[in-house]
Formats: sequence, structure tokens, C-alpha cells
Amino acid sequence: MKLVLASKNPKKLKELNDILSRLGVEVCSEADAGVDIDVEETGTTFEENSLLKAQAVMEASGLPAIADDSGLCVDCLNGAPGVYSARYGGEGLDDMGRTRLLLENMRGQMPRSAKFVSVITCCFPNGDVISARGECPGTIAFAPQGEGGFGYDPVFFVPHLKKTFAQLTAEEKNAISHRGRALEAFKVKLEEYLNK
Repeated sequence: MKLVLASKNPKKLKELNDILSRLGVEVCSEADAGVDIDVEETGTTFEENSLLKAQAVMEASGLPAIADDSGLCVDCLNGAPGVYSARYGGEGLDDMGRTRLLLENMRGQMPRSAKFVSVITCCFPNGDVISARGECPGTIAFAPQGEGGFGYDPVFFVPHLKKTFAQLTAEEKNAISHRGRALEAFKVKLEEYLNK
């Protein structure tokens, strides 16, 4: 089975293929499916935005489409940046700029507890929808550590591993990450769906 990923992020594409290939599912990019659309994320929840993206790419490609909406929710910032994680601080900032802004906004704030959230949604041309949510608790480090990952990974610290997401191997990260957990739950639902 082939799914189109409603994202232009090559790291996300690799991560989804790593996990879903075990089901015999191939995830291709929008470009591979001949689609190039930017979906406006107008939802106020990860669930709404994930559905918006999957639906738009499914309609444009005519193929089942999978979308992930994820973000970082920091307790002392009332859940921010949340659904705005990728747009935190406005258009002009890159991953490093958003991370610096986050650390600046948290200066002197305690506790530093946070969680990464991911919602995976798959929309099929026949109208069926499968969705799953995953969360990973952690804390926000005082400074970036590690070279791996992307986004806020260098400051998202996992206490029981004593490492940030950016210090984990891909295998370690996939085993505990919000996206890994959402994908594991999604995989179970997809398997049931395919065996109907």
C-alpha cells in the first residue's frame, strides 16, 4: 500500500518509512505523487490540523494521504508553542531561532516540564479516516545539547535517559518519541483496517 505524506519534510518522510515499512506500507513524498500544495493550518488542535493536511493531499493526489501534526507544549508557557510550534515567533525564524526564543521566554521559569505531542491522521479516498495520538513527557534544558534531530530536539530533555532528543540515536528516539508512539498506535489501527 502506498500513502502520500502531507509534508515536505524529508526527515519526517524517513521517520514514517522506517516505522511503517514493516507493515508493507510505502510512504512517498508529495512531489513523488505530483502534488505541491501548502495547507493552511487553521485548526486549534493537533487533531484538526492533521486532518486538514491529510484531507487536502488525499483530495489533490487521489491517493490515501497521511499527515502528522506535532508540537511542543510547555507547562509554564500555558501549553505554548503548541500547534504553533513550527511558526513560533513568526515566519522569519528557523529551528535555531525558534529554540532561542523558547529559551528566552522561559528564562527564570520553573518547573520546566513539557511534552511533545503528535497526531497522525490518514485519509482514504473512500472517506475513511484513521487517527492516533502519541505523547512524550520531558523537560526543557537550559541550553541546546546534541547534533541530531530537528526542531526543538536539542532542548527537549528526557530525564530517564539523561539526554536530549538531539543526543539520541534514531532508534532510541523512535522508541520513545511522540511520533514513534503515535505511529505505533496508528500502525495497530492501520493493520486492523487493512485486514477488514
